[in-house]
Amino acid sequence: MQTKVAFITGSAKRIGAYTAAYLHEKGFNVVIHCNQSLQEANDLATTLNKTRAFSAKVVQGDLTRIEALSTIAEQATQAFGRLDVLINNASAFYPTPMGHITEQDWQCLFASNAQAPLFLTQLCKKQLEANQGVVVNMVDIHAQRPLKSHTVYCMAKAALVTMTQSLAQELAPDVRVNGIAPGAILWPSEALQESEKNHILRQIPLQKMGTEKDIAQAIAFLIDAPYITGQILAVDGGRSIANPHSA
Repeated sequence: MQTKVAFITGSAKRIGAYTAAYLHEKGFNVVIHCNQSLQEANDLATTLNKTRAFSAKVVQGDLTRIEALSTIAEQATQAFGRLDVLINNASAFYPTPMGHITEQDWQCLFASNAQAPLFLTQLCKKQLEANQGVVVNMVDIHAQRPLKSHTVYCMAKAALVTMTQSLAQELAPDVRVNGIAPGAILWPSEALQESEKNHILRQIPLQKMGTEKDIAQAIAFLIDAPYITGQILAVDGGRSIANPHSA
């Protein structure tokens, strides 16, 4: 039996990198995608290839440039000659307070969070169909409970939810399409005050942060769940069902 292949966008660092390593440990060959973080992507591939030779490859490209997506998809599908799983993980995230929203904000946030997942899925469709493949989209609990001053980001993630549900119908029965909606997994790159962190933790019924492993395990579950499609799985410690008056 041929080794299954997973292509994870934005997988040089953070959750994407952990997911790539987790699936690799489960026996997948992985295509690690990056844009600017080439050194980190190559380091991860080197580490994984030391564990199992010729099992990880790197694809570089800017997902916000629609003209680059066909090349990225072609390189990803040709890396191992097949594709079984597409994980649309890459995401731009930053505030866009009303009165300061620019066209560049719109283009960047929608391109990474909605446009790229749509077109990459379309470009990888034949290879996924050939292997009864799976698409997992990284959504966000704030697609349904918008985060203040992040209107454009939340709109883009809401579009990704709709895309997930729509393509689950259109690509069935050959390809399953689901989404993961993380809650508080990693603190943002921008430093938060302890009071801000404590405020967030108080909103979570389980009273703790999640981990990259929680997301990777959820993704692995959806990959191996043959009767689940069109679903958004919240991995958030219960935050999305907590007090609706707090984001």
